[in-house]
This record gives sequence, C-alpha cells and structure tokens, in this order.
Amino acid sequence: MKNISRKEFLKIGTALPLALQSLELRAAVKPQVVKSPPKRIIFVCSCLGFYEPYFFPKKRGDFSTSDYLNDFKTLDKMTVFQNLYHPGMDTSNHDSEKSFLTGSPSPESSTFVNGISLDQVMAKEMGGDTRFPFLNFSIYDRGWGISWNDRGSPIPPMHDEEKIFEKLFEKENLAAKKRQLRNDQNILNSLRRDLELLRNKGTQPAKLDSYKVVIRELEEQLEHEKFWLNTEKPKVEKSLSDDQEYVFSTKIHNLFELAKLAFQTDSTRVITISMDWIDGAIKVPGAVGGWHTFSHHGGRPSMIESLSKIEIDTLKHFNRFLFEMDQISEGEGTLLDNTTVVMGSNFGDASNHTCNNLPMIVAGGGYRHQSQTVLEQPTHLCNLYLELLHKHNIDAGKFGNSVADLGLLKS
Repeated sequence: MKNISRKEFLKIGTALPLALQSLELRAAVKPQVVKSPPKRIIFVCSCLGFYEPYFFPKKRGDFSTSDYLNDFKTLDKMTVFQNLYHPGMDTSNHDSEKSFLTGSPSPESSTFVNGISLDQVMAKEMGGDTRFPFLNFSIYDRGWGISWNDRGSPIPPMHDEEKIFEKLFEKENLAAKKRQLRNDQNILNSLRRDLELLRNKGTQPAKLDSYKVVIRELEEQLEHEKFWLNTEKPKVEKSLSDDQEYVFSTKIHNLFELAKLAFQTDSTRVITISMDWIDGAIKVPGAVGGWHTFSHHGGRPSMIESLSKIEIDTLKHFNRFLFEMDQISEGEGTLLDNTTVVMGSNFGDASNHTCNNLPMIVAGGGYRHQSQTVLEQPTHLCNLYLELLHKHNIDAGKFGNSVADLGLLKS
C-alpha cells in the first residue's frame, strides 16, 4: 500500500475505496507444515487466441496432425479440449478477455460488473501457506490482466521481469517493509474509526458489512506479511534471458521462467499469466508486425503466415515450460505432476471476434490425460472450472455460469 494521510482518505468520503484498491493479498493465514508435494495451478491466457486450423488436431486424438502441438515434449500429460465457450460473449469483442477466468457475461456493457476470477477463489483456499498467496503476470503495463477480486475489480498484474525476480528472490529491505507495515496499520486503524463513525450515524448495514469485510482482509494481510517479514527468501540462480533481438519473445520466456521458479521454490501455488496483445509492431523469428493486425487476417494467407510465426513462438515457450517442469523431481512424480497448467484464450477466432470453440489445454496435475476431448455440444467453460475447484479440494456447488462438474479430467 502507498503512504497516504487520513486527510486524503476523507477527501473522498471514507477510507474504504482506497483500501479496496490496495488489497493485493488473499488467503492470508499462518503457513502449515507440508509433508507431501502441494497442489499448484497456473492459468495462461493468450488473448488473441490461436489460428484454429493449426491448433486443433486434424485427426481426433492425434497430436501429430496439429501444426502447433505436434512437437510438444509432454504430450502424454496434456489434454486439448474442444467445444468449450462462455455464454454471453456474442458482442464482447476484445473485452471478452476480462471474463476469461470469471465467465461473467457482456463485458462490453457500460454497466458490466465482473465476478471473482477462478485463480482468486483458489488463492483464498490454497495461498495461505506460501509467501505469496498468488502471483499474476502480464506482458505489459495496462493496469489489468485476467485476475479479478471478489468485488469485480481488476488486480493489477506485474510485468517487469527484473522487479518480479527481485520481489520473489532478492533480499527484503526490512526498514522499508516495516515502514509499509506501519502505514498499513494506520490505514487499518482509520478504517476502524470510520466504521465506528458510520455505526453511530446509523449507516445502512450493507455499507457497514463492506467495511467489515475489508477490515478483516487487511488484518489477515498484515498477519501474513508480518509472519514472512523475517523469513529469508529462497536463493535461486538468476536464469532470465536478456535477448534484445526478440524482446516480445524474451518477455514470454521470462514470465514462464519466473512461474517455474516460483513453483519450484514453493513461493506461491497460484499464478496467472496474461499474454495481452501489444499495440504496435513486435518481432519474432520469421515475422515483424502487429500481433493484433495479423490476428485479424480475414483469411489472407500472408497474414496467417505471419500470425502463425507469433503463435508458434509463444507456444514454443509454453512447450519448454511444461518440459522443464516435468524434469524437476518432486515426491513420487515431477513438479508438472503436482501442477495443473491451464492454457487457453477468450477468443475462438480473433479474426471474426468469435468466442466459441475456445482453444483450451489442461496439462500436468497428475491426471490421466485423454489427448483430445471433443465435447458433443457447446459446453460452458465454467463447467471445467468447477471441476478444477473440486480437483483442488475446494467444495463449490457452482462457479460463474457452470451447470455441473462433468468429470472431464480423469484422476
């Protein structure tokens, strides 16, 4: 949280709105001793999707017939899902990315209020035993990614690889951290005083409840951060790439590398990566130009060829991420076996802005993977999300627009 005076709080009426914006940690309870490898999960959204004829296998279940997936090294630990979608996205265009992990309909509406994203539901249950209850990354700084809190507000992702590495692994500035904690305590005290004033004024119960929720979350956050204050961070070799020829490609490589290191050191158990499109030209091996422009190819072969180079490059790093996770022994299996990896998109076809038949991969997690699962009818993606909650021992009757846990992942 940034330093801010009580006078500044009261300029806008109460401390509550700014405190809401400042909350970034969840599931803040004291860590427990872990005897067996914990379950982890990562969600990756490629916001412009993948060119469908190159992504899905042309012969069902045969990855060798997929132009994009045929050379993946962990094919026996992957399932590609076909015919999943979020309802209510017919006119959502690029705003559909906001709903990738929530399933909330009509994100383009001026009255749209998002729901909580799946990663945040999981962080509340799975995040308390690690220094960082969750991490969310993105390619660049636009202020939002694919993580949304329980009030439907975006959680700003981190995008600077050097700063992420510093946050995860470099020595804490204890003096600065203690100053921040003191300031956080002052904010908490301000909220408590405001709550008492509102009670005395006979404020509506709903408003009081909002204050109580935020106060409780801030108390938990402070407890969590104080616990970890004097705990040394893990020491790892800095393995980030500094290749400046292909800056876009380097960024994606580094975000996956940071995710791997964070899981390997048990610094967190919930991660999101938003591969959000950059407005302008990017350079990857074999192509230079606008990713967004190429994605709106209109069927033109030259545009599709350039688009495929970008998509091949992003999937190259995803392939490497899965392979390297599978080379790290953990318990009776590997880090990949203990980590559910979900890669997909809000778009089925970015060229036509359609959001049906989403390209979805689930890898790792110790499941008995089925290579390719083609659902007979268009099926809500939130059904799969509900199942993921259940697979991670989170008792939920519903998530988003889910209808049922369809048992798509075999244990």
